[in-house]
Amino acid sequence: MRLSACLTLATCLLLSLPAAAQKADAPKSAADEVEKKVAADIAENWATAPVAEVTKSKSMKVSVGGKTIGYTATAGTLTIRNAAGKPTASIFYTAYTAPASGGKPRPVTFIYNGGPGSASLWLRMGSFAPVRVRTTDPRAVAPAPFHVDPNPDTLIGSTDMVFIDTVGSGYSRILGDAKPAEFYGVDQDVDAFAKAITRYVIKNKRWGDPKYLLGESYGTTRSGALAYQLEDQGLTLNGVILLSSIMNYGIRQSGFDNIHVGYLPTYAATAWYHNRVTDKPADLATFVEQARVFANGAYAAALAKGQDIPAEEEDAVARELSRFTGLPVDYLKRANLRVDLGRFRKELLRDQRLTVGRFDSRYTGMDDDAAGETPEYDASSTGITGAYISTFQDYLTRELGYETELTYRRSAREGGDFKWDWSHRAPDDRTQNVADVTADLSAAMRINPHLRVLSLNGYYDMATPFFSTERDLKHMMLAPELRPNLQFRYYPAGHMVYLNPDALRTMRQDLERFYAEAAR
Repeated sequence: MRLSACLTLATCLLLSLPAAAQKADAPKSAADEVEKKVAADIAENWATAPVAEVTKSKSMKVSVGGKTIGYTATAGTLTIRNAAGKPTASIFYTAYTAPASGGKPRPVTFIYNGGPGSASLWLRMGSFAPVRVRTTDPRAVAPAPFHVDPNPDTLIGSTDMVFIDTVGSGYSRILGDAKPAEFYGVDQDVDAFAKAITRYVIKNKRWGDPKYLLGESYGTTRSGALAYQLEDQGLTLNGVILLSSIMNYGIRQSGFDNIHVGYLPTYAATAWYHNRVTDKPADLATFVEQARVFANGAYAAALAKGQDIPAEEEDAVARELSRFTGLPVDYLKRANLRVDLGRFRKELLRDQRLTVGRFDSRYTGMDDDAAGETPEYDASSTGITGAYISTFQDYLTRELGYETELTYRRSAREGGDFKWDWSHRAPDDRTQNVADVTADLSAAMRINPHLRVLSLNGYYDMATPFFSTERDLKHMMLAPELRPNLQFRYYPAGHMVYLNPDALRTMRQDLERFYAEAAR
């Protein structure tokens, strides 16, 4: 409507000019007048992000392990600029900071979700902040009223936390005449986060404190490249925490069979959970390890032979594959021993007219068409979205008193003009068509031999399967003396590990040890 009004105004201006003025310079002057009118209209009436940085803080308390910890919750913005100093984006964040004790520097962890383009409300309201939304597990959350409770598994006892919304998501917005293409891409996104983190460090005088990155999903892709860029720019990190990782988006370029090998242990964990495994072992970790060995060995070798696989070998591999996946031998042979994710999610519980979730395969859904090829929706996503969005916005306004006329965007995709540039300039200056940031993380760990990396994984995560993560990170080709700096942890949960309250508690304890070990 505003665009139509501006166009009408432009037409009226042009028609009202004297004939003598409607010559070479007239269109330019009329266009200038329209531009001024539009700028004035935007300034007066449109909801825009602030160029001047805004903060809204409140002092609070939370109980962790029987100890009361006072902290400051802050909602605010960081303004990032180009090389000339011109503002290009306003970055929204929420921070939770506590006083340092005993004269020791206090760690600060920068936390973000993935997408790409996702806001960070999922981690902010579900994981380690001092408050979190109460969820049941693994079932769809009931409609409002929702419940936001003090979080006994917050990390505020170990680190300050800064949750950041990527440009175009949440309340983060592009400023002035900057273009979406300047932010929507692997390297563009990393550059924006590097600037935002550096700005926070400068503004809050945190140069001397230990610094960590914690990303989830595509956020781990960001972390791999971001760790290298920050190290290269002189901002040294103490640790990188990878939650539900995907480090290599170029996996399809190295052959489809790698995908099937990477998924197999997750298929096995899912079949185990839903009781589709014959003679089901009591211990999930042991069963998963057996699946790893089979996937890396006989299964990978069989797939590599393609159509030349002997019939006897195909039969033997199909039987073993059936033992791990719970799918019939005949079905597996008809699928050429290669079951795509959508098919597995539909086929495993087809006889019950149920599908399994992608983000968390413990969740089940019901399709209208039980004979279909793939699930109609992801029950592990639809079951929790409303609770997270509603509770976060209520928390911001009711508890922190942060007010804005902007609409909180779950993803930058909601703002339009979202086209992601998947190319990536690796540390060796070669351009990848699709990003594989294991080289960046490996380079960061070599540049900074004290940098420690912790990989956190859900057994039931079919969006970013844990075995693919292992295979990627173990191909960083670290020197023997650096390999202890890379650690892995696993939980009986899906992509959003924190949806499982028991898994969240264990994960929090693992992270507390991670921070404590670094402090020593």
